[in-house]
Amino acid sequence: MIAIMILIFLAGYLLIALEHTTKINKAGIALFIGTLLWIIYLYLAPEAVPNVSPEQFQHFLDSHSELKKLSYAEQIRDFVIDHQILESLGEISETIFFLLAAMSIVEMIDSHGGFLYITTRITTRKKRKLLWLIAFITFFMSALLDNLTTSIVMIMLTRKIISERSDRWLFGSMIVIAANSGGAWSPIGDITTIMLWVKGNISVAIAPTLILPSIASVIVPVFIVQFFLKGSFATDETQDTPEVPSAVKHLTDRDRLEILVFGLMILVLTPVFKSITHLPPFVWLLFGMSMLWIFTELMYKNKNHIKEEKKHRMSKIFGHLDFSTLIFFLGILLAVDALQQAGILKELSGFLAHAMPNVYAQGLSIGVLSAIVDNVPLVAAAIGMYPIVDPAALSTFADPEFMQNFFVDGIFWHFLAYCAGVGGSILIIGSAAGVILMGLEGVSFVWYLKRISIVALLGYLAGAGVYILQNTLITAMS
Repeated sequence: MIAIMILIFLAGYLLIALEHTTKINKAGIALFIGTLLWIIYLYLAPEAVPNVSPEQFQHFLDSHSELKKLSYAEQIRDFVIDHQILESLGEISETIFFLLAAMSIVEMIDSHGGFLYITTRITTRKKRKLLWLIAFITFFMSALLDNLTTSIVMIMLTRKIISERSDRWLFGSMIVIAANSGGAWSPIGDITTIMLWVKGNISVAIAPTLILPSIASVIVPVFIVQFFLKGSFATDETQDTPEVPSAVKHLTDRDRLEILVFGLMILVLTPVFKSITHLPPFVWLLFGMSMLWIFTELMYKNKNHIKEEKKHRMSKIFGHLDFSTLIFFLGILLAVDALQQAGILKELSGFLAHAMPNVYAQGLSIGVLSAIVDNVPLVAAAIGMYPIVDPAALSTFADPEFMQNFFVDGIFWHFLAYCAGVGGSILIIGSAAGVILMGLEGVSFVWYLKRISIVALLGYLAGAGVYILQNTLITAMS
């Protein structure tokens, strides 16, 4: 059954990677393999549990004395159903609720035109200057928002500014790179960093560690691409004041600014809340979402001149959320947890440690692979392969020098966050931001491969080099 589970996961992985060819939504595939693997694992558990989870199983039996009257097969069944599945769903829910709340807050800001306060400040017509400015804004926006939302906002901005398609595609490509790089150094900037942060593999210490490598991964591509641009955009091509969506014209500038500031403050204060209370980050975001919900309800209560259908209440915002993305994460994380419980990821980690006993090589490989397939299952698998090592237990490992890379905020976890986030820029299909560029601007896979992939790869390697050099210098100084 181990072989069957591996084959099902790989087949599902392939279908997810070929979503644009098969036209089958990856969320459906992920949910299918996630649930199917747990069904198969239930029948594999009598063989797997004694080898993979003997201590947890014994503790479960000690805590439920009534189970000792049952047969071994029934004990294992109850252990899987009443402990392992529930524990898995509990951990997965932390990520799902975090994303749900964050997506709701960002959508609320966007639907009220809050991001116009940022985009309307861009008035330059010089092509090279505009390229650097958009890349800079995208980089820091994606550290606070998710890179998907940031990409949509900035790509829509370039459509208002640039009429020439070739120039717009170059700008859009740099937005993809800047959004992915910007999300890599923030614990809330990318789904992969969110996963690592929620699981406890990293903390806010990732920001000062990865910001220089992430900046390098943007500077190199933008520096090269700027030489493809010359002169300025014509005056009639630039709209200094982007059109305000008709749905929010009934709101005052102050209303939109208040929602923007309120929403961004909720997102920015998430790491602070976790550091003070030690509660999971999703608790703060759900609390913040409720505050924003109440705030907007009170705001609309005093605006009787606005028709009800024009009011962007939180209850309406839910209808605009991409719930298929949440289902995709649910399916993938269920699948990876099933592989972990079966002991497959443990075997894989042992193989990689033997074949590739260098965390930098492993990270770089994962980053390149994330350009081909989705980085969510890659990072989820990596989390499942390696435990978070307690420094006090380091001496119990066969190779303590290697395993110290897996402390909380260890080298492997930080480098994994960088590589998985930035590596997706190498191919246009390697990240959600790239897929959005394909959808909004019609950029082809081949065009991006010919003109941008090498540039993105150079930026990826440059940032990786900065990270390795940075760690080398820190180690030499300590």
